[in-house]
Amino acid sequence: MQAGSKRPDSPQVAHAAVRAAVATAARLLPGLPLVAGGKSFGARMTSQAQAESPLPQVIGLAFIGFPLHPAGKLSDDRAKHLGSIRIPMLFLQGTQDKLADLSLLTPVIASLGGRASLQQFEAADHSFHVPVRSGRSDADVRSDLILELTRWIDAVAGAG
Repeated sequence: MQAGSKRPDSPQVAHAAVRAAVATAARLLPGLPLVAGGKSFGARMTSQAQAESPLPQVIGLAFIGFPLHPAGKLSDDRAKHLGSIRIPMLFLQGTQDKLADLSLLTPVIASLGGRASLQQFEAADHSFHVPVRSGRSDADVRSDLILELTRWIDAVAGAG
């Protein structure tokens, strides 16, 4: 984003950015347990960074719209690294997300056991937009998402 490019950085650069952000937070908030995560590409890069080597002081990972596969190319290959993560993970997903078919994502999350949970947002797409006919607004969905994320962080921090 800083360079103005529409193409995301390489995974190596993204992992380094995740590590730098966590290191800065750990330095500014010594001893405070941290939750790391991101939206879409940021979620995947954070999970990959954690899978490579645990992020200091991070007690949980929250993924907003985890991109399990490219649109129209169903696969769970992007989830293979999740099995090596040993801290709690929260997946916040729209039921109409074209980058995370729930028929693939649900078994991936189930295979991770109690350290992973899924919160679905009915009719929401990858950007958490909902159609007017759903009877909800995008603001309603964002509010519910923040509430679920806050509850989960409270539970993870309380368990630690």
